[in-house]
Amino acid sequence: MNKTIIININGTVFHIEEDAYEILKGYMTAVTRHFMNSADSLEITTDIENRIAEMFTEILAAEGKQVIVAQDVNTVVGQMGSVEDFEAEEAGEKPGSVYGYAPANRRLFRDADNHLVGGVAAGISNYFDIDSIWVRLAFVILSAGGGIGLMLYIILWIVVPKAITRADRMAMKGQRLDLQGFKMNFEQELGTVKGNLEALRYEAKPLAYKTRDFAGDVFSHTGTFIGATAKLLFKVIAIALLVSCFAAMVGLVIAIITFLVYGNNALTHVFPFNIVNREANMTFFVCGFLTLALPLLAIILVIINSVFRSNTIGRTTGTALLMVWVVAISTVIYYTAKATTNFREGASFSQTISLKPQADSTFYLKLNDIKYLTHEDSVHLQIKDKFDGRVILDDDDDNNMDMPDKNIDIYIEKADVPQPVLVESFSARGRDYEEALLNARGINYQFVQEGNVLKFNRRMEKRESDYWRAQELHLTLKVPLNYKLVIDQSLDRFMHSASIWECNQTNKREGSSSAKFIMTENGLQCKVDTLVITQQVLKTKADTTTDTVKTVQ
Repeated sequence: MNKTIIININGTVFHIEEDAYEILKGYMTAVTRHFMNSADSLEITTDIENRIAEMFTEILAAEGKQVIVAQDVNTVVGQMGSVEDFEAEEAGEKPGSVYGYAPANRRLFRDADNHLVGGVAAGISNYFDIDSIWVRLAFVILSAGGGIGLMLYIILWIVVPKAITRADRMAMKGQRLDLQGFKMNFEQELGTVKGNLEALRYEAKPLAYKTRDFAGDVFSHTGTFIGATAKLLFKVIAIALLVSCFAAMVGLVIAIITFLVYGNNALTHVFPFNIVNREANMTFFVCGFLTLALPLLAIILVIINSVFRSNTIGRTTGTALLMVWVVAISTVIYYTAKATTNFREGASFSQTISLKPQADSTFYLKLNDIKYLTHEDSVHLQIKDKFDGRVILDDDDDNNMDMPDKNIDIYIEKADVPQPVLVESFSARGRDYEEALLNARGINYQFVQEGNVLKFNRRMEKRESDYWRAQELHLTLKVPLNYKLVIDQSLDRFMHSASIWECNQTNKREGSSSAKFIMTENGLQCKVDTLVITQQVLKTKADTTTDTVKTVQ
């Protein structure tokens, strides 16, 4: 009965008798001491240990046992070669006993060092000791002849193991798997590295390898080119953004200068200054300018620092500007929140204007081009003294920006009363319902009927002291059945019940200044010219006749 112990050789566990372990331990100690002065003693001793573990596994599998005995260790040592014989061989002396382990045949592996795809062709060339170019050429020819070569290559790629360890690579090339073989193999690799491995390998490689290296260089240079192009593109975009920020900054500076030159009244009709108390316009405008200008300035400085590598601002100055921006945006938020309370409630009312019926049941709808002036405006402009007998035209769409014409909508419906009427619905918002109703009541709109002509003003008016509170006006013209309406093109932008342009398109009257409509049971409809329809029918019949004649021919 012998004592056994458990050992671990590079991850593989073995049961070994104690005397066998002492022999193995002494052998590995001598091997480690011998190679300790090598360039990489750890790597070579690890490879030797891996090979010993493989040999032990083969012996146990062949003899069907579980424990390594002294005879097994001596067999492995004899095959690997003793350190004393190896040292004597290195010194040129004839050793007492020479042990060598050289496999009778090379072993087939996939060559992981000299592969183009999977290393199959390189492994076969090592096995038969021929140039790998001929093996690759054979695979190409077989692949061209029905794909047999490709299928065979894939099968071998799956079946043939890859040469991973040094022992695998040595067995693939038919080298001795003993101490001398490991030593020589390692020194060859080390010498190749020291002798400029890349240059020597490039000269020794066949055309296929050179093509591979050339492709690698192409991809490398392409990547460098793409990287340089990306950097250039980044700089171009950064400079474009820099110019845009400068332009926006110039626009803001021009705006602040304009405000200072023309005074506070210049902005009272412009959103959002028409919703804020006039006394706060200066503060609101300056803080709004700083809120927009300081981020633009920060972007400009960041771009200059990134593109031109220039430190343009210190930490103290940056902190001060940040504090100014925080105060400015806080002020803007405060006045904005305060202004929104003026739109909390909504209110509306309507009034009905009776229209004079017409004998021919026809109305002409036009845009009123006479300017409406309040009593205060008439006195201020001295209308009676300077414009007596003259008509002041209202043809400027932008002279009252806080009450734009987009807040006026005109609808046309079938009347539910025996005579035509115009319903004016005014709406506005305020802090409470009462204020909203007063704001709606402050709207003034001028509508004039002159015989069969209905004139609509292009805008509604409010008191000069009132602020903009989302005032809106909805006009609903209700006319009886079969009434005809001739609507001027200038009213097209206000209309929601009819399209003058589409009606003229239907009647083939592109460019006409007006369009005719008629009130039907289904609502307002474009009055189609009978002559146009007749011409279209005749044209359709003529086209059909022509096609029939062509078919007969």
